[in-house]
Amino acid sequence: MAAYRKAMNALYWACVWVAGSALVLISAVIPWAVFTRYVLNSAASWPERAAVLLTIVLTFIGTAACYRARLHMNVSFFVSMLPPWWRRMADLLAEVLVGVMALFMVVYGISLVQATWLNSIDEFPELSVGITYLPIPVGAAALFLFVVERLTIGAPADNFSEHPDPAMAPIDYAGLSPTQKVH
Repeated sequence: MAAYRKAMNALYWACVWVAGSALVLISAVIPWAVFTRYVLNSAASWPERAAVLLTIVLTFIGTAACYRARLHMNVSFFVSMLPPWWRRMADLLAEVLVGVMALFMVVYGISLVQATWLNSIDEFPELSVGITYLPIPVGAAALFLFVVERLTIGAPADNFSEHPDPAMAPIDYAGLSPTQKVH
């Protein structure tokens, strides 16, 4: 189990680095497109397409990392009102459904990659369309492995709750008076 946890930690950090790199590259490509269009008066054709491709990487690889770190969207209002046993069952059902969705994305993502492998992109003729869709099954496979981790050995330790900067720490609304709760 410790080896699986260690492997999932490595996979998580790989996802974080890939998604973070994609975000940095998007942040560099878009200003270049603006510069070529408005300063050079000769719009480059590739930055917009490159930003779309990097967004695919950011979305599907970053989603897996956010899921593991529990930084994803979560609507738990009604679940939090359930008794503890039903809450655990709802959490288990949610994990299983995320796993099913991840497997669906792996299977059909691989089919999409295979179906588009021989197609090329006008702006990048050397790049296969299948390669651009590869983040879908790769991110889904990472997501599925993170679901398996949660279901078998539990969620990883929350390393995100220690905030060295008090301004960035989450607000504990339970300890505030009604007048302090005003935003």
